[in-house]
Amino acid sequence: MYLDDETLDTVDAWWRAANYLTVGQIYLMDNPLLREPLTAEQIKPRLLGHWGTSPGLNLVWAHMNRAIIARDLDALFIAGPGHGGPAMVANTWLEGAYSERYPAIGRDEAGMARLFRQFSFPGGIPSHAAPEVPGSIHEGGELGYSLMHAYGAVFDNPDLVVACVIGDGEAETGPLSASWLGNMFCDPVTDGAVLPILHLNGYKIANPTLFARIPEDDLREVMHGYGYEPFVVAGDDPVKVHHELARTLDEALDEIKRIQQAARSSKDGSRPRWPMIILRTPKGWTGPAEVDGVQVEGTFRAHQVPLPGVRENAEHRAQLEQWLRSYRPEELFDATGVPVAALAGNAPTGARRMSANPHTNGGALLRDLVLPEIDEYAADVPTPGATTAEATRFTGAWLAEVIRANPDRFRLFGPDEVASNRLTAVFDVTDRAFTGRIIPGDDHLAPSGRVIEVLSEHLCQGFLEGYLLTGRHGLLTSYEAFIHIVDSMVNQHAKWLKTTREIGWRQPLASLTYLLSSHVWRQDHNGFSHQDPGFIDHVVNKKATVVRVYLPPDTNTLLSTMDHCLRSRHYVNVIVAGKQPAPNWLSMDEAKLHCRRGLGIWDWASTAGDDEPDVVLACAGDVPTLETLAAADLLRQHLPDLKVRVVNVVDLMRLQPDTEHPHGLPDGQFDAIFTHDKPVVFAYHGYPTLIHRLTYRRNNHDNIHVRGYQEEGTTTTPFDMVMLNDLDRFHLVIDVIDRVPGLAVGAAALRQQMTDARQICRDYTRRVGEDHPWVRDWKWPAEPDRPA
Repeated sequence: MYLDDETLDTVDAWWRAANYLTVGQIYLMDNPLLREPLTAEQIKPRLLGHWGTSPGLNLVWAHMNRAIIARDLDALFIAGPGHGGPAMVANTWLEGAYSERYPAIGRDEAGMARLFRQFSFPGGIPSHAAPEVPGSIHEGGELGYSLMHAYGAVFDNPDLVVACVIGDGEAETGPLSASWLGNMFCDPVTDGAVLPILHLNGYKIANPTLFARIPEDDLREVMHGYGYEPFVVAGDDPVKVHHELARTLDEALDEIKRIQQAARSSKDGSRPRWPMIILRTPKGWTGPAEVDGVQVEGTFRAHQVPLPGVRENAEHRAQLEQWLRSYRPEELFDATGVPVAALAGNAPTGARRMSANPHTNGGALLRDLVLPEIDEYAADVPTPGATTAEATRFTGAWLAEVIRANPDRFRLFGPDEVASNRLTAVFDVTDRAFTGRIIPGDDHLAPSGRVIEVLSEHLCQGFLEGYLLTGRHGLLTSYEAFIHIVDSMVNQHAKWLKTTREIGWRQPLASLTYLLSSHVWRQDHNGFSHQDPGFIDHVVNKKATVVRVYLPPDTNTLLSTMDHCLRSRHYVNVIVAGKQPAPNWLSMDEAKLHCRRGLGIWDWASTAGDDEPDVVLACAGDVPTLETLAAADLLRQHLPDLKVRVVNVVDLMRLQPDTEHPHGLPDGQFDAIFTHDKPVVFAYHGYPTLIHRLTYRRNNHDNIHVRGYQEEGTTTTPFDMVMLNDLDRFHLVIDVIDRVPGLAVGAAALRQQMTDARQICRDYTRRVGEDHPWVRDWKWPAEPDRPA
């Protein structure tokens, strides 16, 4: 036997207490210490929660506490099984952190009653390890992300150990399958350690789990192939499992310490073989063995509520009472309901409690980034359109300095697209994180790299979330079309941000910021498969207090936007910007002012002056801005008396009323810019319906006509792409003619000319293979002076 009797009793008591509190949360409204026989009125009318995974989670927590005390560990607990919420709450209450955060839920009989009643109850708390739970950085309501969050948490946290319990149902998901290779990016010199614990209890909601049915030798080989040294603990005898898990956990933690000491003394960050644990215990362990003659413990029937009819069925109610009393609560809680002193022997103190570890409230540890002045990285723009640049290349140079100035709190993540998206300057100051074998010819690979590239958007997103949640900063760059892969993940993170805004003790985090390039309008060789701007629509569905969307039209506005986003807190920021050579429109000073406004009239491109315009040409996005300005130039040449106002939108949420979004324009300001009754031709980067959705309450909404992506695409030239979707300059001029009263007849010849120009350009691309010189060589006409 590995544990001495006193330690075994203490660990087992903690496990029993946590199991008791877990069951109480699922079932009880009153009588928390069973001072009288259970009655129907003391049972919740709606039994919600998940028992099956909870005994395993409680077991691991109990043993981690023993190890934390013995080793003075800085440790976190991540509960991958989705509905492990009652177990997490039980352990945090036992440790005292829950009552510290919520004084009404005291560590006594009355507090226990409130603890039970609130769980999965109207006005209470969810059944997951939600943001309300102290010590949680991972809700687990959507499966697959626990291990990637764990790795994100340990990056640049050299003393941190994360015990990550992975449910065997969760292990079947694609994101979790990819996550095992997170150890390829974990530098034993500068990063902490993840201890994966694959908990095999055999079943999901109604089916056996795949990993539980793999022969053990095969499962060991799978984990060995992923770079781990697997340790197996299995059984259904609590005493034997306690001893074996304690022994195995100590061996694993000893090995982590040995790996780190060796790496740090030699400065060798090459990939070690990290330990992991395969823990096999029955589903619903210690719960009812049978219900109505049907086996429950160790089957899928233990997944949720093993005794569903407790209010109506006296026999079930008696079985529930027997189940609760089997944990011997009179030994665990004193006469007032306070956990007995023996339990304190298995409770770390202060910040060493996993429920109170500072890393789990990352905003409290967050330090501002040291950000270089963007002026030093600006593009030279003497007049609008006079210079061209790859906007993201300039931003890459600025990000290189951000990385250099923040070596312990900023990372760049991307699915093998950092170079493709023109951010290669970052490799002048850092490498790609990589602990695997490096061979001659590899480019910028090193264990200590600040750039994490892996061809999985899920991993990039999950690593970044774990990094942000534990108090650091980062940026994710991706192709616009394929960021959709993480739609569901950004949903969950946005919900976390929204919820934590309403929890007073949760401190604001650094924002989750996306830089999306290789966008819909410039996929010359990839074509239709790479053309989808709909991530913006998806993000805008989230709470207005959380989401921000930016469409900088050129190099300097992108720099200004990125600087703003990396300074921001507790948002999901989406920046969409092209990487191809494109005109620069604004000097840095003008760009800063324009970005602060979020949208504005470009007087230098307009002909209305101080007069009321005949038409407003609005644009959002770099390619729509280019086409809008080219259309304005055509109108200036052919219809010089037409009063045109050009409006550019950088901050998409400015289009909403201020009653709908914090960045929204008041109606009066919106009307002043877009007019009360004049036609507005709006060239937009994405799907046109979003602009209508954002402006449908505006006075002039009926006159807003939007051109955008119409789900037409192929491998073609840049201008042919905009023509396919009727976003081109010639079509915008046609829209003006069709919508400005009085032009339909007087400008009929010009309309025909524009139609012919479209056909001429289409024919040219088919014949020559590139865009017509009319388009390719067009520049905004030079003017003698710019407005002051």
